[in-house]
Amino acid sequence: MGTEPTMDRVTAISSGQNPRIKALAKLRRGGERRASDVVVVEGHYEISVAAESGSDIVELYYSPDVVAAEELDLGRAAGARGARVFALSAAVFKKISYRQNPDGWLAVLRRFETRLEALTLPACPLLVVCSAVEKPGNLGAILRSADAAGVDAVVSTEAVTDWGNPNVVRASRGTVFTVPVADSSAEVLVPWLRDRGIRLLAAAPHGDVPFTSARMDAPVAIVVGSEQLGLSADWLDAADTLVTIPMVGRVNSLNVATSAALLMYEARRQREASPAGG
Repeated sequence: MGTEPTMDRVTAISSGQNPRIKALAKLRRGGERRASDVVVVEGHYEISVAAESGSDIVELYYSPDVVAAEELDLGRAAGARGARVFALSAAVFKKISYRQNPDGWLAVLRRFETRLEALTLPACPLLVVCSAVEKPGNLGAILRSADAAGVDAVVSTEAVTDWGNPNVVRASRGTVFTVPVADSSAEVLVPWLRDRGIRLLAAAPHGDVPFTSARMDAPVAIVVGSEQLGLSADWLDAADTLVTIPMVGRVNSLNVATSAALLMYEARRQREASPAGG
């Protein structure tokens, strides 16, 4: 730590009143991020995942007082690709950090594509639909599992939080940049899925099919609902299959991210076992 990088065109900022620092603070608000068409990513690992996925880093901020010397290649690579690089004092970096224990790295990236029509799907797609999922941590955890399970896309409907929320990025461990994502509404998404021959499989406590018995090796979209209310009546009516996760304890449901992970991995298991699978 404390090592200065040998990067060209690094701008030092030592005042929390710097206009650029004030502008970064405004990006805490989702409306500001969307209006600016950017995403804020904090953490060396998450920024590295984003960069490796081909995301465009516009600005990179780091604190020489905090970062490890072996991490500085991230700054050099970003600068070589045209990003503006800024060196911040530890005190100033804390002003822009979203984390309790920051590692000294934060980046502003161009916002990624979230239009439904931009999705490119394989012949036997596996999708996850998150309907009104409220907590950024859960949405991020679902993305992390989707990346691990090989899900082709995650679609958010009736969105309560946006994909660029820093807590979504953090909980996803950067996989929001590796898994195709989209925003839609149930009214648009249901016919879009039907037109592509993708069946709807909805998870509900009163489902009549154990999730391990439902066929998931064909084109399917797994639909999960909000933490508090679950799926709306419209989604339950639209579902081709209502599945349930057996519960033998006192509670009648799992955390939405846990439920989604179980269903994704069951789909992966079936697809690996079936010649017709993805």
